[in-house]
Amino acid sequence: MSERSPAPGALTLVQSLVNTLDLESGADALDTAEGRERFGIAESEAAGARELRESLRVALLAHAGHPAHRSVPRLGELLAAAPLLVTVSPSDGSAALVPADTGPLLSRVAAAVAESLVAGTWTRLKACEAVDCHWAYYDRSPAGRGRWCSMQVCGARAKMRRYRAKA
Repeated sequence: MSERSPAPGALTLVQSLVNTLDLESGADALDTAEGRERFGIAESEAAGARELRESLRVALLAHAGHPAHRSVPRLGELLAAAPLLVTVSPSDGSAALVPADTGPLLSRVAAAVAESLVAGTWTRLKACEAVDCHWAYYDRSPAGRGRWCSMQVCGARAKMRRYRAKA
């Protein structure tokens, strides 16, 4: 739903995964072969991907100061099953955290979260506060206080609801 530009670096993976479910319509991209192919997962792995997606959504809601939308396994518990390795480049000595196994979606998400922590971008990835949306967006506002994925849609709806409640 968002007209915002995508999250930087590997956070695009996290943002894309969270945004596979349209809460308003109920459409879930992970229900389709094409949607699962985007993430390199088989149909048998879709349930685990959904669990990961909703745990990520809870973390992104927390980044925006909102309570969890439902009870899900804690993201830290899920990511603990995806070990990361420290690699050091022989050419320039730069270090990076990479998944021990690059295949599983969980490992790739763990590496993306680690990369964003180092880059200082993790807490800027948020979930829209609109209860019928919770779309992931990257908050590029100077103060980091963005609330909606789209000012034209979710923001306008929220402001109109407040206006009508006052009248």
